Amino acid sequence: MGIETVGTGAADEAAGRRREQRGWYFYDWACSVYSTSVLTVFLGPYLTSVAEAAADADGFVHPLGIPVRAGSFFAYSVSLSVVVAVLVMPLVGAAADRTGRKKPLLAAAAYTGAAATTAMFLLNGDRYLLGGLLLVVANAAQSVAMMLYNSYLPQIAAPEERDAVSSRGWAFGYAAGSLMLVVNLALYLGHDAFGVSEGMAVRICLASAGLWWGGFALVPLLRLRDRGPSAERAAGQGTGAGFRQLAATLRDMRRHPLTLAFLLAYLVYNDGIQTVITQASVYGSKELGLSQSTLIGAVLLVQVLAVAGALAMGRLARIHGAKRTILGSLVAWTLTLAAGYFLPAGAPVWFFVLAAGIGLVLGGSQALSRSLFSHLVPPGKEAEYFSAYEMSDRGMSWLGPLLFGLTYQLTGSYRDAIISLVAFFVIGFILLARVPVRRAISDAGNRVPPTI
Repeated sequence: MGIETVGTGAADEAAGRRREQRGWYFYDWACSVYSTSVLTVFLGPYLTSVAEAAADADGFVHPLGIPVRAGSFFAYSVSLSVVVAVLVMPLVGAAADRTGRKKPLLAAAAYTGAAATTAMFLLNGDRYLLGGLLLVVANAAQSVAMMLYNSYLPQIAAPEERDAVSSRGWAFGYAAGSLMLVVNLALYLGHDAFGVSEGMAVRICLASAGLWWGGFALVPLLRLRDRGPSAERAAGQGTGAGFRQLAATLRDMRRHPLTLAFLLAYLVYNDGIQTVITQASVYGSKELGLSQSTLIGAVLLVQVLAVAGALAMGRLARIHGAKRTILGSLVAWTLTLAAGYFLPAGAPVWFFVLAAGIGLVLGGSQALSRSLFSHLVPPGKEAEYFSAYEMSDRGMSWLGPLLFGLTYQLTGSYRDAIISLVAFFVIGFILLARVPVRRAISDAGNRVPPTI
């Protein structure tokens, strides 16, 4: 009888975990449309054109009296949004672990970002400052929401499940991005048939991403459940306690130097990944002279291949380990990005070849990094540690866009800007190769999977 009860309890626990996992996937489905349609495809070229419309005779805009080349405004706005996220994420992560109430915080961040994205419908004429403000709010909110979302992974998946669960989440996101891009492409190319201008079509695409984000975010908010805090984590409330907890988290992370070593490596190589994602459409539009429809088609190709790539790299990780698979992807990133420097202008075929290379490694490198880090988090400190991870994922990704923007501002060449990003992948590879992940997992107090 006792054995039967234990078996039933284990089966019920596994069923409940699978239900949460299915709900968890849907946040990737909800928010990835923002990353794809807004950040990667439409907003960069569109906000740049709005800034150019407001520029002076020398091609500069002057936010707060600061001279900024119109072509750099989008990159600088992305960089500023990341700085805002850096200031907010550790406090939210500490509050989530202290109270055990992640869902209300996830809902607040998700719907703030969705509302700001929907409001991008108002971006027209020379309202570049409005566009920059909405981008900062939406991108910072997305970073905070992703930190909370990622922190659920070690709670809803056993160690041996995490590579697969994380990869499926990314695959769901890229599938949603592909689906919405097909709709966006139909509207953008057929805007005359729909009776709207090209600019109006872009604004509808931007706003629809916000509505999608807000609508599908309901699924994970209904499926995921909060876990109560431990007695230690529940102590202390209020803003002062939040800052004290942040300081305690930073002190605690120094006790896990190998976890910090992984974060440093991830900070570096992921900065390159995030910058490629946000600046590729600007590079294709402004440097290579490609049409918006070509850019949408290329990004759609990335999304489709990223689904297959994330699942395939998840399988490779089960055989060769997550660390080796990520290192292989960084080699592929380096070669692909270096090839992008030599792409001829006005040649969409080669741009599609480059997009295919990016798509095959994009989802897998991100998914496996997330699952690998989940093994390095001390139990009970998931949200706080994932706030540090999210700083690396998005929060510290201000350096790449800043370098991209500064390089263009100084040289006037997007090719020089894009080639500067190779350094992130080379340095990231060296740093990751030096991390003994098995010892790092053991030192964090977690069970070491057979293959890692």
